[in-house]
Amino acid sequence: MLPINVLALALLAPGAISTPLQPGRRQTSLSSFIQSESSVALQGVLDNIGANGSKVSGASSGIVVASPSKVNPDYFYTWTRDGALTLKALIDAFIAGDSSLESTIQEYIDAQAQLQAVSNPSGDLSDGSGLGEPKFEVNITAFTGDWGRPQRDGPALRATALIAYGNHLVSAGETSTVKSNIWPIVQNDLNYVAQYWNQTGFDLWEEIEGSSFFTIAAQHRALVEGSAFASSLDESCTGCDSQAPQLLCFLQDFWNGTAVISNLANDGRSGLDANSLISTIQAFDPEAACDDTTFQPCSERALSNHKLVVDSFRSLYSINSGKSAGSAVAIGRYAEDTYQGGNPWYLATLAAAEQLYDALYQWDKQGSLSIGQTSLPFFQALDSSTATGNYSSSSSTYSSLTSAVKTYADGFVSIVQQYTPSNGSLAEQFTRDDGTPTSAGDLTWSYAAFLTAGDRRSGTVPSSWGSSTANEVPSQCSGSSASGSYSTPSVGSW
Repeated sequence: MLPINVLALALLAPGAISTPLQPGRRQTSLSSFIQSESSVALQGVLDNIGANGSKVSGASSGIVVASPSKVNPDYFYTWTRDGALTLKALIDAFIAGDSSLESTIQEYIDAQAQLQAVSNPSGDLSDGSGLGEPKFEVNITAFTGDWGRPQRDGPALRATALIAYGNHLVSAGETSTVKSNIWPIVQNDLNYVAQYWNQTGFDLWEEIEGSSFFTIAAQHRALVEGSAFASSLDESCTGCDSQAPQLLCFLQDFWNGTAVISNLANDGRSGLDANSLISTIQAFDPEAACDDTTFQPCSERALSNHKLVVDSFRSLYSINSGKSAGSAVAIGRYAEDTYQGGNPWYLATLAAAEQLYDALYQWDKQGSLSIGQTSLPFFQALDSSTATGNYSSSSSTYSSLTSAVKTYADGFVSIVQQYTPSNGSLAEQFTRDDGTPTSAGDLTWSYAAFLTAGDRRSGTVPSSWGSSTANEVPSQCSGSSASGSYSTPSVGSW
């Protein structure tokens, strides 16, 4: 238990949890909740971005702060991974029509140009090693304390976010701006991925050193879209072309026949982890088929894994009591988790929903749904009479199954609704016993996760990243890498 004076500080700290649950909020319709909460979530993200964010005074312009919380836990830093995932959500929203977000996007890019050049405990820019540093102070200086470093997902995720915005600008005829302001940052990140992908690092939860499914999937995507992005600028990324197939090859090693083993490390865990759900929604390509090799949301592998990950939490938390197979439950990081009490996470529960919304989009686009032996248990949990086969969108079986999947997906969002305070604030976690919000308050990633899940439910999807051009696994895998060169990006004018 915390000493009284520390507890008092925690309650008074920005981002601390203090708002009680309001039963009335749970009684509104899910669609109404999503509409209202999406507005809260977007503002929650913007409040956590410097220099004008209302909850992060002192943060530099364009810096995405993980949470205003400074006490138990102290998240008043900027993480490359969290920032990139958050900005990808804002960039997609901008491309979908919210023009008010463009200045925030540009400020983020300018901040990343500065961050790439900051020497830190992971290294510096001369050989690219400093790009693997996971977090920085909010004034764009190095964090020098002990930490799980390096974390090799950040450069890939940042490249993905910037490529999305860059592609939009290229399509609008602003290629010169992209080449001066965006490409130098992306080129550094792509070169880092191509050079260091075959070395271990810490996973997205910052706990396990080894090879992470999330990291490898993000790196594969970045190199695939990075190659096409370079071509659109009359540039080249030789490391992208040579290493992407090897990353895809390695990605297959995480599949054990029924589920994803999220970390290839001697960690004493089952391997079932929300890491894999988040990886699948990160790899979602709206133009893709239900491809197993890239673990698309509607693929047999991803659906089988979804069931096993969700079921690993079914009897773990008191708030999941009595919820049978095929019904939504609160999702945490992994069953063995003890951090801050080892509770469900808002973003993990939302990821379970988002994967299913993605799958529904993919089935509708291709006009059919296929069930094989691998995915059969997932569907039988929703309807015990389900059999293997290919079902056209015109069939009654397709209609009943997709309806069941939609209801199942909505169930995860309903759990988030149930444990969201009346003011809509989203913390990192909610307690396993009664659902009280806990750990860091106003977690930026929680808000971003709500935005993307809501968009997928409504059928708003991002652009394709070209997975269909890069889903063939080489006959032989290689642990090769491609040495890259690095240059200090400049902060350009927009």
